[in-house]
Amino acid sequence: MAYILNFKELDKTSIPSVGGKNASLGEMIKAGIRVPPGFAVTTTCYEQFILGTEIKDDIFGLLADLDPDDVDALNTAASRVRALIIEATITPEIADTIKEGYHQLCRQCGLDSIPVAVRSSATAEDLPTASFAGQQDTYLWIEGADNVLNRVQRCWASLFTARAIAYRTKNNFPHDKVLISVGVQQMVNSRAAGVMFTLNPIDGDPSKVVIEGSWGLGETVVSGTVNPDRFVVDKVVMETSEKTVSAKHIECIFDHEKAEVINADVSEERQSVCCLADQEVKALATVAKIIEKHYGRPMDIEWAIDGTIDFPDNIFIVQARPETVWGQREKKSVLGNKSGYQLLMEQAMKRIKIP
Repeated sequence: MAYILNFKELDKTSIPSVGGKNASLGEMIKAGIRVPPGFAVTTTCYEQFILGTEIKDDIFGLLADLDPDDVDALNTAASRVRALIIEATITPEIADTIKEGYHQLCRQCGLDSIPVAVRSSATAEDLPTASFAGQQDTYLWIEGADNVLNRVQRCWASLFTARAIAYRTKNNFPHDKVLISVGVQQMVNSRAAGVMFTLNPIDGDPSKVVIEGSWGLGETVVSGTVNPDRFVVDKVVMETSEKTVSAKHIECIFDHEKAEVINADVSEERQSVCCLADQEVKALATVAKIIEKHYGRPMDIEWAIDGTIDFPDNIFIVQARPETVWGQREKKSVLGNKSGYQLLMEQAMKRIKIP
């Protein structure tokens, strides 16, 4: 089994080797969705790392018989396991393979060095029946092969945070059966970014796409640190039925002087400016419908608008996962048990003007 795989080689059957996040990226590429290029460090690579460094037995020995309600013991074990992983020396074969993967990605993008996002992708996350997503680490705007290798190792270690250990224990997921892959993906130079749902997350209305966005990278929206602009788009007539422009006081950007991603203040004149053009809202909603149709279920999607590329090529999808709140519920209309035909006719009648 390969240590790394290009996103183009992946699809929904690849979850055991690259986790849910990375498999979804490959699946979307095959469906014609614009996804930033990248590669996955496979679960085989992670397994060979803990075997080659001879820390596997120590890891699972520390986790044996842990009481998830014993906070002190949990934190101590998690800290020790992560230290084992971070301080271990990666074998030359694995290190060289990951570095070469980064160099190949740079060549693919036509540059000597590119910034990338390094994201954890565990085999048990993004499942419709579980809520593992968000438990492992993500690192943004990482540049250089050595830095990428370091962040990959830290992503491996994040499989064993106290929160993740406790969740697996309480839900009877054996620690040795949950593996981790890492995605290395070219960063989008985001003018704006955010999330969108292929139903209304407030009431479960499946006839709507709801888009939330803000300036800069999407982390401020995902983490809830900013009140985003919000757009509700009708799937039938593809018109925006609700539009809320918020005062977006901070943006997540890369600070070239500090060489790190920071939350920066947004100037007063930009705070209340809408982060998306009308054509970008419609284009995002169109992509959301394509993704939902491809997966055959409601989806939770992360998007980014590149500020250096002209529309429509500036729109990228950086993640997509099953929506796990309304998607779990009984499949019936939330709008008075009306059929799709009835909803369509209601929308059509609203557009008819009687003199």
